Amino acid sequence: MLKKVISALLIIVVISQEEEPFKLPSLNGNAFFADPFANHDGIGSIWGLSSSSKGDGSKFDGRWAIEGNSANPKDLGLVAKDKARHHAISAKLNKKVEFTDLNDAQKQFVVQYEVKYQDTMECGGSYLKLVAEADEEFSSDTFNDKTLYSIMFGPDKCGLESRIHFIVNYKNPITGSVDEKHAKASSDFKEIFSDQKSHLITLVVDSDSSFEIFVDQKSVNKGSLLTDMSPAINPPSEIDDPTDSKPADWDDKEKIPDPMATKPEDWDEDAPKFIDDEDAVKPEDWLDDEPEHVADPEAVKPEDWDDEEDGEWEAPIVENPKCEAGNCGTWVRPQKPNPDYKGKWAPPLIDNPNYSGVWSPKQIPNPEFFEDKTPFASLMPITAVGIEMWTMTKDIMFDNVILTDSKAVADDWAGESWNKKTLIEKLNSPGDSYLDQFLSYAGENPWIWVLLAAAIILPVILYIFCSGGSPAPADDGAEAKKTDKVTPDDEKDEKAEGEKEDDEDMPELEETELEGEEGEEEVEEEAVEEEKEEEKEEAPVKRRTRKAD
Repeated sequence: MLKKVISALLIIVVISQEEEPFKLPSLNGNAFFADPFANHDGIGSIWGLSSSSKGDGSKFDGRWAIEGNSANPKDLGLVAKDKARHHAISAKLNKKVEFTDLNDAQKQFVVQYEVKYQDTMECGGSYLKLVAEADEEFSSDTFNDKTLYSIMFGPDKCGLESRIHFIVNYKNPITGSVDEKHAKASSDFKEIFSDQKSHLITLVVDSDSSFEIFVDQKSVNKGSLLTDMSPAINPPSEIDDPTDSKPADWDDKEKIPDPMATKPEDWDEDAPKFIDDEDAVKPEDWLDDEPEHVADPEAVKPEDWDDEEDGEWEAPIVENPKCEAGNCGTWVRPQKPNPDYKGKWAPPLIDNPNYSGVWSPKQIPNPEFFEDKTPFASLMPITAVGIEMWTMTKDIMFDNVILTDSKAVADDWAGESWNKKTLIEKLNSPGDSYLDQFLSYAGENPWIWVLLAAAIILPVILYIFCSGGSPAPADDGAEAKKTDKVTPDDEKDEKAEGEKEDDEDMPELEETELEGEEGEEEVEEEAVEEEKEEEKEEAPVKRRTRKAD
């Protein structure tokens, strides 16, 4: 019961923050591209399918669809429908990303999207390719695996290996060649491929060339374009001389066999490594003649067995229960290490008197050397976003894709979409109890306590305010006197009434004091009856007082 109450209450909290049960995220700031996958007129309104082929001739025959999320059918996403197929789809940006325009201390580049593996991910990718500006205008129709990208970002998994790609295509300013630069591997995110929940994948690249990768708003990798890419963006200032070679008389063996050493006369190279243990004794319970396997004594011939058609029935063979300790069959003496074993003789090693050291070619200035101190500004401009992947998992959902120049904008976007979606998914997931899931989620998102408190306490405050105050205690004379207004005449009447009652009580009490223990019990019973009579007499007084007020 408790988990149902918590579930319903939290869903009400989420819904109460919106005018409708489902509301699209609103964009609060600049974005080069932002798509919550709503108001689409099918695939073609924003995203376009590729009719191109891969370099090996394979067709991009994977189907795409815009469908509802399992947590909310109204929350649409882009779904790769097929497994064991190549998928390719892309969309132009609203405006081109020019990294030179973002090159100041306050600017950054952020790409963020949601991915949900509705089936457990076996092998395949789910990354975005941010298409680089080219001489020809971009077309979704020709988008393929050879299309030049500026940044590739997102999860990839096959077997036990998984990672989040962050790859930059960097153009050498000296040669004009373009090379891939890979960030070090990310970690602590493997569960996203199997829990069938929506996950938020975020890349932030700052104008100081630092970067950070987040999964579900938790950092899983950080570094710098200057120091944490492989191969490095800036080449070495010196390189090996390609014309240099190791001299013929160069001796790079640090140790050599001692030429003066000889094999000792008592060295027996033929001695066996193991010998029979002559001290071993056959156990007394050893069963030499007992077979290791016997016919199953508990087996019964089937009733429908026909000897003429099926042949003579034989019980299946099982391990002999008498041999469970391995004490059946011919006993063989165990072996032990041979104390006289030495193996093949070899002369000991000594320092090489002719050792020349480790050879390496001499260094020369690198003719292609350059130093880019601000590689962020050198990233190739982006004109489109695409998904080009092969996968062995069907129904991979992408949602709420955004490219912006501010992580705050991306966080606001997620706050109106992924934050609420993942809460509902956690509450509806099997396994842990709703209470466990709520406490886990609240630990990661403390703001939920504020919403929960508001959902519970605010209605109570509104009820008290609208009802004009808290209800009076039931039939309490003392409290009524405190809260009701009393006129001077009423006070005199009540005082006189009280003095009269005191006078009436005194004689009865004096009489009962002269009696024994039995008399005391009668006094208590009479006192109870008198209290009831007093309440009846006081009731008109209270009514008169309220009427006077």
